Amino acid sequence: MTKLYLAAQRLWRDGRAQDLVEYALLAASISMAAAAFLPTWVGPIICTIFSKVTSCMAPIGGGG
Repeated sequence: MTKLYLAAQRLWRDGRAQDLVEYALLAASISMAAAAFLPTWVGPIICTIFSKVTSCMAPIGGGG
């Protein structure tokens, strides 16, 4: 139990994770704002692009 408590204290004091969370929140808010102002026909095009990129990257991962 002591090890868990000490690990939790180290995570609480570590400030690097805070930056990651802030950047993730910023990216999420920008993407939501962009989605609100983009025309409805843009969504399927972006989805197709991401699907193609994902299908190209799948063989690189080694098949998990």
